[in-house]
Amino acid sequence: MTRILPRKDVVIVGLGWTGAILANELTDQGLDVLAIERGPWRDTATDFNIGYMQDELRYSVRRDLFLQPVVETMTMRNDPSQTALPMRDFGSFLPGNGVGGAGVHWNGHTWRFWDSDFKIKSNLTNRYGAARIADLQVEDWGVTGAEMEPYYDQFEYLAGISGKAGNIKGQLQQGGNPFEDPRSRDYPNPPMDMTYAPTLFAETGRSMGLHPFPTPSANMSRAYTNPLGVTLGQCTFCGFCERFGCANYSKSSAQTTVLPVLMKKANFEVRTDSEVLHVDLHTGGKSARGVTYIDSSGEEFFQPADLVLLCAYGLHNVRLMMLSGIGRIYDPGSGEGTVGRNYCYQTNAGTQVFFDDKNFNPFIAAGALGQTIDDYNGDAFDHGPLDFVGGAGINCIPTNGRPIGTRPTVPGTPKWGSAWKKATVQGYKSTLSFSSQGSSYATRTNYLDLDPTYKDRFGRPLMRMTFDFPDNDIRMSNYLCDRMEEIAKKLGGKQYAVGRRKKGWDSVPYQSTHNTGGAIMGIDPKRSAVNTYLQSWDVPNLFVIGASAFPQNAGKNPTGTVGALAFRAADAIRNHYLRNPGAPLVQA
Repeated sequence: MTRILPRKDVVIVGLGWTGAILANELTDQGLDVLAIERGPWRDTATDFNIGYMQDELRYSVRRDLFLQPVVETMTMRNDPSQTALPMRDFGSFLPGNGVGGAGVHWNGHTWRFWDSDFKIKSNLTNRYGAARIADLQVEDWGVTGAEMEPYYDQFEYLAGISGKAGNIKGQLQQGGNPFEDPRSRDYPNPPMDMTYAPTLFAETGRSMGLHPFPTPSANMSRAYTNPLGVTLGQCTFCGFCERFGCANYSKSSAQTTVLPVLMKKANFEVRTDSEVLHVDLHTGGKSARGVTYIDSSGEEFFQPADLVLLCAYGLHNVRLMMLSGIGRIYDPGSGEGTVGRNYCYQTNAGTQVFFDDKNFNPFIAAGALGQTIDDYNGDAFDHGPLDFVGGAGINCIPTNGRPIGTRPTVPGTPKWGSAWKKATVQGYKSTLSFSSQGSSYATRTNYLDLDPTYKDRFGRPLMRMTFDFPDNDIRMSNYLCDRMEEIAKKLGGKQYAVGRRKKGWDSVPYQSTHNTGGAIMGIDPKRSAVNTYLQSWDVPNLFVIGASAFPQNAGKNPTGTVGALAFRAADAIRNHYLRNPGAPLVQA
């Protein structure tokens, strides 16, 4: 029997970056807010303690902080003609689990998308003609770079981002990214001190006429106190960022920026180890009345609320909408329906340059310590004579030199034995790696829906992911690989290797935890699931916040844009929605 609980003003599903930001903003507004988190409570002092956090086997190999398939998995296939099969282990991407979500184990690359990214369909059509994107299903976001700028600024100052502005109020800044949109002020912290590998990469890029700049980093270049009064410590370059919580309070996360303030508020509560099964709707399905969840003892509860915010990982937001009957599930055959539409990813490729005479000391590292070249990102370069649209940042970011995972060897090295051991010794300190992080543009047949066969432990259909790298994105990635090969040759090592992206997305090897789309934002309810404030077109007292809102993905990490969208949604709720609760903020 389901137990009915006292009503709350707001119920939030998930307490990661977006959930923490929305909870803090709405409790400041005086609302009674409850967050329901599927995973456990996680805190720096108790869960990321310096005494045991740097355990590569436990956290990187055995993935102690990540979602396990027994809790939730999904099925995958490359195209609609195939039968999807369950992922028995997460590999290509690694969703987080517990308070802080994927923001606990991220590296900290914190980007702003460009105005041309937000107006991509209009921009590409105007510049190259509609025929150039006929095989794609890209969409404008319904917002501009200028409209997003103050919310990017708000997130960057909350998180204490370390970087160098390239354009302040239209004035280009020496040493920053000359391709970025104008910003109102510089980053709150200066760039991180560079180690040898990114320094050499940047010097080589400049000698080729390119424009390297420090990667914007959520690893602190100095001690920093954010606008909420929470202090973070300076990064110690330990090399344990990705797949790890930060033991040093030096990497931005919900734990190190928001939760110390939020958890002290009398009008906020979090219930951990509790999984939301679905959003409950009033008769007629036009408004939410709360959520049903189950706790670790197996008891089921109904939590009534006036406002429901889905702030889980993007893929889980989409599945909850489908399981709750919110919106129409996308059908690639007819092109109708919006929930599950425009699933996108990231199109990456990597390069290694091997030297005999250099020591890069890879263990002196941080998750976002490095240099980036954006000359071939987005629409920063002319695609007129090319056979693709989109682009990628080229990044030299040596995140770690951990002994289990860091084993670079020259091509042709045996996979085991004494020759392999000798090659790993030779390659460990003397290999420089860099990569392209490319855009992922939507197509009609890359989408999410519910699997007709496989179910989870509660009897609910698993999400089915249908995805392969579009031909456009493969051509883009190959072009970037050619550019990386030019840089590799200029670096002058004894040998180099370029790993090119190929068709046939494989869910086994790790690639990126940058899953986007499925509940995309826009101005047309026939082509988007939420409006430009992330409010559901179908259920106006439901907001869906996260990378699920991206109509497609740029050649940049999504977290900065996710944080900015969270602040924008919070602003709209506080200053507009609460004046007329339950009403749409945008008329269809």
